[in-house]
Amino acid sequence: MDAASLSELRTWLTEAGLAGESEIALLDGFCRRALKAGLPLARAAVIIDTLHPVLEGRAFLWRREAGQTQIELVEYGPTSEGEAAENWRRSVFFHLLQTGGSLFRVRFHTGETADFSNFARMRDEGMTDVTAVITRFPRSGTIGEMDALYSYWATDCPHGFDDAQVEAIAGLIAMLALAVKCASLARIAGTLVETYLGRDAGRRVLNGLIRRGVAERISAVLWYSDLREFTRISDQSPPEQIIPLLDDYAEAVISAIYDNGGDVLKLIGDGTLAIFAAAPAEVACRSAIAAHGALQEQVAQLNQHRARDGLPTTDVYVGLHIGEVFYGNIGSDQRLDFTVVGPAVNEVARIAAMCRSVERNVLLSQAFADATADAERGPLVSVGRYALRGVERPQELFTLDPFRTE
Repeated sequence: MDAASLSELRTWLTEAGLAGESEIALLDGFCRRALKAGLPLARAAVIIDTLHPVLEGRAFLWRREAGQTQIELVEYGPTSEGEAAENWRRSVFFHLLQTGGSLFRVRFHTGETADFSNFARMRDEGMTDVTAVITRFPRSGTIGEMDALYSYWATDCPHGFDDAQVEAIAGLIAMLALAVKCASLARIAGTLVETYLGRDAGRRVLNGLIRRGVAERISAVLWYSDLREFTRISDQSPPEQIIPLLDDYAEAVISAIYDNGGDVLKLIGDGTLAIFAAAPAEVACRSAIAAHGALQEQVAQLNQHRARDGLPTTDVYVGLHIGEVFYGNIGSDQRLDFTVVGPAVNEVARIAAMCRSVERNVLLSQAFADATADAERGPLVSVGRYALRGVERPQELFTLDPFRTE
């Protein structure tokens, strides 16, 4: 092994970690520099759990074959049940956790064997020596399930690793674990703020817009939607069906909004508040109408599936409005919300509530109709003038004629 190259690897790890390099860049850079330093790596993997509403963790898999290297990202869901749980219990890392160990090595070239599925696969691929390592984080440094870095290192060298090479790898892993943990924590922070605040609001918060009272005046299309007869459904359905119902319809609403350029700001029970802030205004209006069309298609498919399974079904009412709002941090020093406030927010909620009275699944304000491009007003049909609770003057409302919507 080349001591100078190993020193360069340590320096690079520190600099890459401070620079916020991704986990893929960290593992690839580490393995390439380890090869240069004389560590004959042919396979490597770094696995770390995360804090995510769907995923349990992420695995980064590196391999060298025929002089070429490649790296792959695999994201995995919960390993607590089913086939995933069985695979986890058969892994070397589960064994190390159960026994309290930190390192497990198998020298295939000497005839050693190990009853772990991932080790057997590497043996079949021609690996001669494999070392698995768990780098544990102190309890104070645990975030969710992210309590350790799992890694394995393999070679296809005929005589395997020598002991000095294994010792060198083990000595470097702590630095790699620290850099990967930093990258993962940054990713977790981004995921959490975007999941709980919305994509645009989350990005703004991560960019430093967190001071109380700091808000921007913007003009935006406002979307407010809720579920038809949700109170009746929740009263008549078993409690264990309510959250899955909300999840199913929220998935339809949120994906329709996001896929058409909108941002969801709040989930309020069965209600959703979102904005479309594209400029000019006619573009935002077009996007909101497209989102409503996509939502209708998704809800129709969802209702077919739920009805087939004997589950309650419903529909989504949508109110659309456009106006000026304040967009930013509102609340106390201890609890802030990044959202929109202003009379227009109250109005869009009242417009959505009127859908029940006029028996329409979407209502648009006069301001929204006026902001819509002239060539795209064909599907807009007036349903009359209505007084909205909390709004000073009655206003004309419109709906969309499905037969005239492209």
